[in-house]
Amino acid sequence: MPFSNPGFNPEQIEKLRAELKKSGKVFKVIPDDENSDEFVNFYFIGMYEGKEVIYDAALYTLRLHHASEVYELAEHEAAKKFPNFKGINYEEDENGNLKPLSSEEEEIGWFITEIIMDLEEEEAVKVQEFIDLDTHHDFGIGLDAALNVEEINEHVVTKFITDFNEDTLVLDETMYSFQTEEDEI
Repeated sequence: MPFSNPGFNPEQIEKLRAELKKSGKVFKVIPDDENSDEFVNFYFIGMYEGKEVIYDAALYTLRLHHASEVYELAEHEAAKKFPNFKGINYEEDENGNLKPLSSEEEEIGWFITEIIMDLEEEEAVKVQEFIDLDTHHDFGIGLDAALNVEEINEHVVTKFITDFNEDTLVLDETMYSFQTEEDEI
């Protein structure tokens, strides 16, 4: 029987189960340039409506989620002030060095930076832990989640999956706001 979503296909699930058993882990990291100590994209096996399924998960820190929300709001403000704003694109020259921005892009960049600093100072953006499921995902079920942890590491991912699959995951409903940490010189 063909499956319209391969993440529900028992053969795909068994293939992933064998990979997980071999690795000794309950998840498989999806290679991605964006994976970091604040974000990881991975597959794991769980249940959905009484059926086994592969979850395509993105787990990130609450700090990263907050920074993303603040940046999105700042870009929105920039788009209102600068009608030609379509985003700032950094390009590299033939030596791999960043090309200078145009004067308008530089002005927009400074404007966005100021908006971000103001939003953070005023604690205008507040976020909380969440899980968002996408049941119309192209592979299994999409899962986005943000947790109030310092980093996303193997222990955090394993605990998240265990708690999620055992239906014991408790999300912190506290609203948080973060400040950008300036690097010490």
